Amino acid sequence: MDYQGKKAAFYTLGCKLNFSETSTIAGSFKEVGFERVEFEEKADVYVINTCSVTNQGDKASRNIIRQATRKNPDAMVIVVGCYSQLKPNEVGHIEGVDLVLGTQEKFTIPAYLGNLEKRATTEIKTTRLADIKSYHKAFSWGDRTRSFLKIQDGCDYYCSFCTIPYARGKSRNDNIQNTAAEAKKPLTKGLKKLF
Repeated sequence: MDYQGKKAAFYTLGCKLNFSETSTIAGSFKEVGFERVEFEEKADVYVINTCSVTNQGDKASRNIIRQATRKNPDAMVIVVGCYSQLKPNEVGHIEGVDLVLGTQEKFTIPAYLGNLEKRATTEIKTTRLADIKSYHKAFSWGDRTRSFLKIQDGCDYYCSFCTIPYARGKSRNDNIQNTAAEAKKPLTKGLKKLF
């Protein structure tokens, strides 16, 4: 579907990995015709990439979701990220949320957009973490003063204080050759430092 003339806004909470993934997700919107606008502007679609490291992360995510629904009550509101994977039903009960996508599904958001109409009930799509085997590369470009390259997703260590293995699954990464090739790309755009 072609979304020429439609506007999409993005908000990222949490870690640098989320920033790189939001940048990649925004790129997928551009590929299908969306214009990217600032989150403070009126948009047709709002995508919130959430954090859930602490209860404060959940609270901040809920506040941002509510801001999006107030900006444009007719806009499609899509929530992705750790909060969506860990507590999809909780996120789905927030008024105005149309789509909740888990760790695997967030990289194919345009496939879920349809005609951009508000949904009568929230659609929730998540994959069991044990079934997630794929790695999705991500790189932030132009969103902040620094750019970040994703080299790993998930974690194999289940520390008592950490939600990452529960929100992102087991450790996954690309091979060294592909990662090195990705790291060289920003240099062709004039970037001097990569994190």
